Amino acid sequence: MNNNPSKPNESLWRGKLSAEERAALRAQPDLEAEARLTAALAKIPDAPMPSNFTARVWAAIDLEEKSAARSSQTWNWRSLFPRIAVATAVLVFIGVSVQRYETNSHRVALAQTLVQVASAQSPGVDALENLDAIQSMSQSTHADNDLLAVLQ
Repeated sequence: MNNNPSKPNESLWRGKLSAEERAALRAQPDLEAEARLTAALAKIPDAPMPSNFTARVWAAIDLEEKSAARSSQTWNWRSLFPRIAVATAVLVFIGVSVQRYETNSHRVALAQTLVQVASAQSPGVDALENLDAIQSMSQSTHADNDLLAVLQ
């Protein structure tokens, strides 16, 4: 493994600098400010950490994941109600429009039928004279056996 850092600012984080590294930092003002910041941070004492810190962090992560999963599974009525209201309004509008269209088309068909009935001519006296003969022709429901015998 290479112990020489690839970037100059990484050498600042690793520990104390040698005299030549400090001289190189003076040439670069950005790295010099970062070196002073690193030195100031190194003077801050470490905060006391409880022995179960890792377990607490993992428990907090699990709790956050469970609450996120719970919130995604429950219904959010505040966001669902406007959608239901809009969908209901659209369905009512469509229903009323279809009902109006059906009523109008039924009225148009009825008007056309009335026009046809009004324009039709009444049957003449000749049709009424032969009405009994026409009705007797349509009432024959049994087969004529004599006629069938002759045809065979």
